[in-house]
Amino acid sequence: QRMRGRVLAGLVPGALRLEGVAPFGSPIFVLVADGPRGTLLLLRDRRVLQDAPPEEILNALIGIRLGPDDLRALLSGCVSAGAEAAAGRAYGPDWLAVDLAAGGMVFLHRRNSVWRIVAGRYAGLEIEYPAFQGDRPSQVVLRGTDLDLVLGLDQVEVNGDLPRDQLVGVKIASGLAPLTLEELRRSGPMGQE
Repeated sequence: QRMRGRVLAGLVPGALRLEGVAPFGSPIFVLVADGPRGTLLLLRDRRVLQDAPPEEILNALIGIRLGPDDLRALLSGCVSAGAEAAAGRAYGPDWLAVDLAAGGMVFLHRRNSVWRIVAGRYAGLEIEYPAFQGDRPSQVVLRGTDLDLVLGLDQVEVNGDLPRDQLVGVKIASGLAPLTLEELRRSGPMGQE
């Protein structure tokens, strides 16, 4: 099933904010996480999921099981937050495969004497970085068992001045019906059964 959408993202160590932007009106969803607990607001459905692990919310919402730090690392071109090398192999003079101590693997390619991560495997995902803007990825491709997701990154600000309380703060309006993680899982990615 093909879907297209736009998400505004704010990511800092241990926390995130994702807002699914609608063409008109309020966001489709708002996901905030600070540490091991996240909150998801489905504004159009007037539902709220509170105090759930952010990686489980993301898995139920879009089909990827990553916490805030791993998502931030993946989008910045590092594949995973635990990027310590455990072993490596060279494939000719311009290709390296590096096993990560926390699990997973990255593939580096040297071009014009500069090494760059161009792909990886982590958390059940095949990850590719097919396009860059300067030294940052401008496109990320994620493939999994039931997932084929292409993310375009634009207007990226690194090391910005985003206060954590504004990033993870969310106002839960009265009258929102509770949502369980299991209900979200049953509805499928982006609420499509």
